[in-house]
Amino acid sequence: MSATLAYVTAERIGEALTPAGAVGAVEEALRAGLDPAVGPKRGILDVASGQLLLMPAETASAVGVKVATVAPANPERGLPRIQGVYVLFDAATLTPRALLDGTALTTLRTPAVSVAAVRPALLRETGPLHLTVFGAGPQGTGHVDTVAGVIEGHRPLGTVTHVVRDPSAVTGALREGAALVAAGSPEAAEAVARAHVVVCATGSGTPVFDSGLARPDVVVIAVGSHDTDRREVDGALVGRAQVVVEDVATALREGGDVVMAIAETDLTESDLIPMADVVTGRAVLSADRPVVFKSSGMPWEDVVVAEAVVARLRG
Repeated sequence: MSATLAYVTAERIGEALTPAGAVGAVEEALRAGLDPAVGPKRGILDVASGQLLLMPAETASAVGVKVATVAPANPERGLPRIQGVYVLFDAATLTPRALLDGTALTTLRTPAVSVAAVRPALLRETGPLHLTVFGAGPQGTGHVDTVAGVIEGHRPLGTVTHVVRDPSAVTGALREGAALVAAGSPEAAEAVARAHVVVCATGSGTPVFDSGLARPDVVVIAVGSHDTDRREVDGALVGRAQVVVEDVATALREGGDVVMAIAETDLTESDLIPMADVVTGRAVLSADRPVVFKSSGMPWEDVVVAEAVVARLRG
């Protein structure tokens, strides 16, 4: 192992790869033939203070593993509930190439995957894109930055509204001009009604908005829940939408928004659209129905974006 193994901080990750660049890296990998259905499964190990998560993945040129921890008591200590690091190896020699901040990598790659999965729907109009985000944490703001980066030069970003339970409790920085409103308020309902894109990044176990308010061509991105009995989007919307997922088997194993809609509506497993089909053009998203992307978060996404970060750092 090299004595100069690089540690890539959160700041350097942001400097090396823009949100739009991360979207491009995801799309490039899928167009090159990466199959999200192939690869080792993530492992979850119980430890005294919580859980240890192991997320290995491999591409033709790199192997990597994210080691993350979940410590439920950490917020009371003023520490993040989830922390982690990412180790990137050379695929041929398995020599370690870099160690990356795992939290920053996740914050970059999750919205990159979301936007890659629905990019054609974001670019099919030229007028201002109105965006409503449930949640104001790193994933909520990360999705705003990623959508803005991808539509730049194609259409302007219109209103941005974050919907949260308690606006006074939000301490993180929001995009300039973004509004912050309370869940359940008339302002929140108005934000849903005008939104071309609704992002759900809350971890809620129950739907966070009334889908009857949404536009008939709304694009919904749901990233916050990861259990089959929890969802952020109601079955009525998912059931009538074009539903895009990273991998069908993973969505059926972990995506409550999808699993519960299949149980409640006419949506079937065969209706689910792998995001690779959207990225490569094998599937075309029509403008006369909603689009729902349900993300589970998969290890291949980390290795693809980590490799892109390191490649840019090394020029």
